[in-house]
Amino acid sequence: MLVNFNSLPGTARIWIYQCNRSFTDAEVEEITQSLTLFLKNWTAHGSDLQAGFEIKYKRFIVIALDQQINAATGCSIDASVKFIQDLESIYKVDLMDKMNVSYKQGDYVAYKSLIDFKKMAKDKAVSKNTIVFNNLVNSKAEYLEFWEVPASESWHSRFV
Repeated sequence: MLVNFNSLPGTARIWIYQCNRSFTDAEVEEITQSLTLFLKNWTAHGSDLQAGFEIKYKRFIVIALDQQINAATGCSIDASVKFIQDLESIYKVDLMDKMNVSYKQGDYVAYKSLIDFKKMAKDKAVSKNTIVFNNLVNSKAEYLEFWEVPASESWHSRFV
């Protein structure tokens, strides 16, 4: 069951999928429609899952699930992964690779491989104050508080 992302509690489980490029406005609209349909019908063993989403910076798909109502199961998580993989295929993008880093350069969101990010840190092209996206957050509360942070406050700190 689709619910408004903002209405979900801080304990809601979060999945963040970062794209290797920005989506176009038309793609954001199409993905919004696809996510809406998917989450309206997302279930775990026949029970509705209360979930919401947002698309941030035309680059991140963020799905939140209120597990206090009904928890995701292996099958429901598999269904969501398949949905994301279908988006990858349709839009010719990478959404599942966790070995890449997104960070801010002014108002622009940059995307680099972890190897390139490490090299940039070594070359002082990024610093402990560079705003990074910590896609390892697990809950909506963590997402709101610790997702978009200086590198010094994230797992990225080991490189800067």
